[in-house]
Amino acid sequence: MYTNTKLLCLTLVCVLSLSACSKDSVVPEDNGISKNLELNNNFTYSTMEIEILDAVNDHRKSIGLTVLQKLDDITIEAVDHTKYMVNLNVVNHDNFNIRYQNLVKEIGARAVSENVGFGYSTAEAVVKAWLNSEGHRKNIEGSYTHFGISVDQDQNEKNYFTNIFVRR
Repeated sequence: MYTNTKLLCLTLVCVLSLSACSKDSVVPEDNGISKNLELNNNFTYSTMEIEILDAVNDHRKSIGLTVLQKLDDITIEAVDHTKYMVNLNVVNHDNFNIRYQNLVKEIGARAVSENVGFGYSTAEAVVKAWLNSEGHRKNIEGSYTHFGISVDQDQNEKNYFTNIFVRR
């Protein structure tokens, strides 16, 4: 009985951790930040990163939503966070408030959310997992305009993912 209780508690913690992998912060519409800031768009994306961006947009199109535009400024924030997770060897949303503030300041973001993940070997697998999680799916299907992605591997070749969504 004790073992079953431990197993149930461990399962519950895993489910809650996975479903909590979404954050959303909204800046009031009258924040005064110009939407005409100069944006960067010359980042080199890996094949898997492009496949994730395409899969997210394919899903959005399939349910009648507008496609999101990739934006390097967002990807740069995602890259920093993914490297951070790889260095710690743990998936997390640490310092989301800093990424949020950077995106508000740098590109005039009005809303920001992110999906993180680890361990998936294909773009299809991670996007499918996100779509099967209510919180992650909410971010993918949210009223965002732009997104960025980062995929990196740890020393054991386990993939870590950060997908950030922004409304400008």
